[in-house]
Amino acid sequence: MKSTTENSENQRAKPRGKPFQKGQSGNPGGRPKEVAEVRELARQYTEEAVDTLATIMRNGKEPAAARVRAAESILDRGYGKASQPIDGDGDGGPLQIIIRRWLDK
Repeated sequence: MKSTTENSENQRAKPRGKPFQKGQSGNPGGRPKEVAEVRELARQYTEEAVDTLATIMRNGKEPAAARVRAAESILDRGYGKASQPIDGDGDGGPLQIIIRRWLDK
């Protein structure tokens, strides 16, 4: 197990702020081409996938959970996922953040 001093030294060794020189990229090769190829292959099935979801959604013999999930998937892809507002007390009140610091004694 490393001591606290060793951990502190390792953390200091990491560059802070902007570790790259101006004009230098942290990812000079860009995204791997395989990612774009897989995305393009998947997009070829978009219409069929939506048709499958619609079939599941309309089929009364499918479990209700599967039908609801299919409907949600169609709506999410067509309109985007609904925003999730956050409030602090469940009644629309402000969000309260409490920070406690625990000290070793």
